[in-house]
Amino acid sequence: MMSDGVVSWWSLLCALAALNILAWCMSAVAHNRRRTVIAPEAYSARRLQLQLSAVYVFGCAFRSVLPVFDGPRICLFNSWLSSVVVGRSVATCAELCFVAQWAVMLRQTSRATDSMLGKVASLAVVPLIAIAEACSWYSVLTTSNLGHVAEESIWGLSAALLVTSMVVIWPRCTAAVRPVLLACCVAGAAYVAFMFLVDVPMYWSRWVADGTSGRHYMSIAQGARDVAVRRVVSYRWEDWKSEVVWMSLYFSVAVWLSIALVHAPVSEARSAARERKRPHAVRR
Repeated sequence: MMSDGVVSWWSLLCALAALNILAWCMSAVAHNRRRTVIAPEAYSARRLQLQLSAVYVFGCAFRSVLPVFDGPRICLFNSWLSSVVVGRSVATCAELCFVAQWAVMLRQTSRATDSMLGKVASLAVVPLIAIAEACSWYSVLTTSNLGHVAEESIWGLSAALLVTSMVVIWPRCTAAVRPVLLACCVAGAAYVAFMFLVDVPMYWSRWVADGTSGRHYMSIAQGARDVAVRRVVSYRWEDWKSEVVWMSLYFSVAVWLSIALVHAPVSEARSAARERKRPHAVRR
C-alpha cells in the first residue's frame, strides 16, 4: 500500500494535472474568440503558442499521473507507460516545445524592437536545449551524473541568455509589454541562480562521489534495454521524497508559465515599434 505521504503527493499532482488541462482549454476558447479582434499575424503567433503549450501541458499531466524517478527506475505503477523510456521521451518532447515557446516570444519581441541579441538568442535556445536533452538521455541511460552536470549547465546558460536578451529589449518596449518582461526576468534570474548554486553543484558532487567509490556505469546499449524493461514499483516516501519539491514546482509553476506565454502581449510591442518609426518617416 502507498504511504500516506505518497498518496497525498500523488493526489496533489493529479489535481494539478486536471487544473492545468482546464486552464489550457479555457485559453484555447479565449484564443478562438480573439480571431476577429486581433491582427491575423498576432492571431497566428498565439495559435502557435497554444499548440506548443498543449504539448507541454498534456505532457506534464501525463508525467504527473504516472510519475517516474529516472535514475533508480522507480515508478508508482507497474505498466509500460511508467517505464523510463516512455516518461523520458514525453519529457523531451514537452521540454523542447516549452523552450520553443520562449523562442517564439523572444523572436516576436526582438523583431518588434529591432534587437539583434534577442534575434540571435531566439535562434540559439532550442538547439541548446536539444543538446541538453541529449546529455540528459546519456545520464539516464548510463546512470552517470556527468551528463546531468552538462544538461543543467546548458539549461542555466540558456536561461541566462534569455534574461540578458529581455533586459536589453526592456527600454524599447511599451508599458503593456514591460510587466511581462519583468516577470520573465525575475523568474529567469531565480532559475539561473538555482541551477548554478544548487542543481549543478549537487550533480557534480554526486559524480565525484561515484568516481571515488568506483561505481560502474552502464553502456548506452545496456542502459537502453534497462530503461525499456526495468521498473521498480515503490510506494515508500523515503524513495520519492528527493523528487517531491522539484516535481511539484515543475508540474505547476512551469506549466502556468507555458499557458501564460499564450497570452503575452507581444503584438503591442510590434505596434509600438511601428509608431516610433512613423515620426521619422514624416521627417524624411
